[in-house]
Amino acid sequence: MRADATTQLRTLYPSIEAYQTDMLSVGQGHEIYVEQSGNPAGIPILFIHGGPGGGTNPVQRRFFNPEKFRIILFDQRGCGKSHPSAGLEANTTWHLVEDMETIRRTLGIDRWALFGGSWGSTLALIYAQTYPDTVSALILRGIFLMRQEELDWFYRNGTSAIFPEAWERFKSQIPADEHHDLVGAYYRRLTEDRHAAQRLHFAREWSLWEGSTVTLVPDESQRSHSLDPMFALAFARIEAHYFKHKGFLDADGQLLRDAGRLKNIETHIIQGRYDAICPPRSAVALAKAMPWANLKIVPVAGHSAFESAIQHELICATDTL
Repeated sequence: MRADATTQLRTLYPSIEAYQTDMLSVGQGHEIYVEQSGNPAGIPILFIHGGPGGGTNPVQRRFFNPEKFRIILFDQRGCGKSHPSAGLEANTTWHLVEDMETIRRTLGIDRWALFGGSWGSTLALIYAQTYPDTVSALILRGIFLMRQEELDWFYRNGTSAIFPEAWERFKSQIPADEHHDLVGAYYRRLTEDRHAAQRLHFAREWSLWEGSTVTLVPDESQRSHSLDPMFALAFARIEAHYFKHKGFLDADGQLLRDAGRLKNIETHIIQGRYDAICPPRSAVALAKAMPWANLKIVPVAGHSAFESAIQHELICATDTL
């Protein structure tokens, strides 16, 4: 069922507790948090959080019918409950892909569905293109393909025209002669040897810029969360690290180039029409490269998975699996 003027929007499933949590050693000094909830004998589905560096939250279990799904959440390297917190060493896209594969093998899963939004959609696509035989379905939201044009949209000219007040604050933290490369400027301040209070200041400003643009209607709780010191430091350092290095991909259009590897995988693409972080043209480009995919442009929605109409479409798509 799809949302229209007469449809009652689906809401999240009731809160549930994890039935198993683990700290999984993945090498290079990293341990990642992995949890399972729902039905141990159900359809395995992996929630892939955004960022990079965003971490998971128990509310994310609630997108899935707990009687139908074996729900798996994990915190990617350096964030959430994984440690070392905010660690950048041995932290690349390809490390995360292998971490996901380690989780799958450790849990004894043959094939699983992947559910990811924003950076989570990026990582889901990269993993699926690397290990297509292990993926039964893709549910992707707020498509981000790690292309230069998408980074330019959010950190040069694009989102800045929609949220000019927040942009001026973000930009004003950096001297004018570095405004041509704000990602690089913040990256240096987040990674170079400097006083901890200075690093935290720039981490909170980086995080606040994204927290100010993530929803169609301003959300003060989202802004407040973005300023939490532990969250902001991991989120900003890891995200700047990945964006500075273009996601560690081989080519700018790699995900579109390799989309044909996914032709046997059921795919749902859900995109907010007014997503100011990941604009719809990326979702349309992906759907064109994957003509078997079901693309849903949600008419009145931004970027967040928790906006009511986006939430509705995600739950509807998941329930069809």
